[in-house]
Amino acid sequence: MARPDAAGEATVSLDAAFAHAAAMLGRDPRLALGQAREILRAVPGHPQAVLIEAQALRALGDLPAARALLVKLAREQPRSAMTAFELAMVHGGLGEIGLAIAALERTVALKPDLLPAWHALAGARREAGREAEARDADAKAVEAATRDPVLVKAALAMHDSDFAAAEALLDARIQQMPRDAAALRLRGEVAWRQAQLDPAVAWLKRTLAIAPGFAAARELLVRILQMGPDVAEALAHASMLVDEEPGNVGHALLKASLQVRLGEQDHAADIYRELVGRGVDSPRVWLNLGHVEKTLGNQADAIAAYRKALARDPALGEAWWSLANLKTVRLDADDVAAMTAVEGNAEDDEQASQLHFALGKAYEDAGDAETAFDHYARANALRRKEIDYEEARIIGGAAEHATLFTAPFLASRAGQGCAANDAIFIVGLPRAGSTLVEQILSSHSAIEGTMELPDMMMIGDRLHSRVEEGEFASFSEVVRSLAPADLKRLGEEYLDRTRVHRKEGRARFIDKMPNNWMYTGLIRLILPNATVIDARRHPMGCCFSGWKQFFARGQLFTYDLAEIGRYYRAYVAQMAAFDREAPGAVYRVIYERMVADTEGEVRRLLDHVGVPFEEECLAFYRNRRAVRTASSEQVRQPIFTDGVDHWRQFEPFLGPLREALGAVETAYPEVPAELAIA
Repeated sequence: MARPDAAGEATVSLDAAFAHAAAMLGRDPRLALGQAREILRAVPGHPQAVLIEAQALRALGDLPAARALLVKLAREQPRSAMTAFELAMVHGGLGEIGLAIAALERTVALKPDLLPAWHALAGARREAGREAEARDADAKAVEAATRDPVLVKAALAMHDSDFAAAEALLDARIQQMPRDAAALRLRGEVAWRQAQLDPAVAWLKRTLAIAPGFAAARELLVRILQMGPDVAEALAHASMLVDEEPGNVGHALLKASLQVRLGEQDHAADIYRELVGRGVDSPRVWLNLGHVEKTLGNQADAIAAYRKALARDPALGEAWWSLANLKTVRLDADDVAAMTAVEGNAEDDEQASQLHFALGKAYEDAGDAETAFDHYARANALRRKEIDYEEARIIGGAAEHATLFTAPFLASRAGQGCAANDAIFIVGLPRAGSTLVEQILSSHSAIEGTMELPDMMMIGDRLHSRVEEGEFASFSEVVRSLAPADLKRLGEEYLDRTRVHRKEGRARFIDKMPNNWMYTGLIRLILPNATVIDARRHPMGCCFSGWKQFFARGQLFTYDLAEIGRYYRAYVAQMAAFDREAPGAVYRVIYERMVADTEGEVRRLLDHVGVPFEEECLAFYRNRRAVRTASSEQVRQPIFTDGVDHWRQFEPFLGPLREALGAVETAYPEVPAELAIA
């Protein structure tokens, strides 16, 4: 390299040489090495040139030579973060993990915002078995990244729903820094906000592979996983969060909610009890504790928990409704006065709706049907305006089902699907006696009760999505396209997905999702040996009981008397069509007959299921299994007849329901000979 004559020219030439050498490092380290040594001949001992020489040697694999240069340079330049970082990389490459960690700790002490150093420090500590310190480095890396202007700009774009801009910024950043956990997590959130759940999960898992201690990434992963079938995996990640931060109330509550969904009520109760025991005095925690105590059959403890929630928030409509929804509790005049006093204080329409449902139940128990009906009507109106119920889709689906699942079509698929007979589906409408049927069956030694499982609905929805995405013109076309291997695979998928809920090792299990009536034909195709039981109750009693019930989720058709009547009518018409095409494929339990002749009906039910009669099925109220539905306390008592015609005291107000039902009411328990679905 020629020596320039003037100092200014020397500086420009030297700067250009350094820039050229640095640029060569990534493309051709041998050229970079030559350039650095040429600079050193001109300017012996120049620190920047020595650093580039060492970097080039490391890139070329000559780690001992690089180490010799960097050890000397680090002594001469003790405040150089980049020298310490390069030395750490060389120590790491030579397997000198302790020395690498020490050099990296010097690096981040000198330059706390150097992301690659934090990432490397986390990896080195993890390799040395120092997991807690590695997780601390993960967190510091994320903290450093959040101040980065590129990530801030990407986050702002995401919050403005400019997802294309956010993706462009993040993809460029990740290409440049593939181990930037903060960028990867944000990329996952961008995918999630666009409902791209599988890509979101992939991004977040990639994040956690790099930074296992990144709690915000793991928490987002949990919340996405719980939206799909992977609730057990979500619980595993939530457990990690709790293990890492045992004092974090949010993580504990997240874990408990997943345990509830998986039927692990006892474990969830332990978490809630531990939280209140250590002084977490939130009304929501007391409310959740009440829910699990109710599910476990600990009624007195449930009532006490609900009361504690209300003592802390008297306008908490969910707590009032939860008390009323025990069915065996009567809210007295003091309770009515307390609810009336806070009517206008509910935090939102959902809480106000539940408050009015509770007031309706209180007045109903007091024998004031007119006032009760008024509160029920107000409760339903508040709830109805908050939900999006697609009535045409439901009724159209029932009509399509009746047209598709004909005897010839079913015969053409005979012998296909998954042959297992494990599953017992109880379908129909909520409040039709399905919990009673479930409790009777689950009292048998060969049958396990689970809960209202979403898995068949999710499989059906996935098939429907192929229509929405334009792959097929109709759901019927999707079903007709399924090959024998597809039908078998779907049946096996259902059994695989539901296995997490089977904890007792019994041969058979119950899926009590009432809405599965919509997929009766699909069930027949993919699980031809499954048992389908249609639990049916008088349409006026069933629909009115559903209308005066607040459902935590789903059952969107229940908040308008005419809509629930039309829904019931469509359900009856679809099931009647299926009965004609596949006689005996569905076994019907009429609630009023079960009440009038319990033993005879139970014997016939067990015979249809294919299990021998057991006396415990008649003493179902002694079954201490967890029950999550609105009838949880009622099925812990012997059958009583009082509720069969209870709707009649409200008959003057039920005109819209009666009109919507039409002949379906008058023909009950039979079906009108000519019954149109729509």
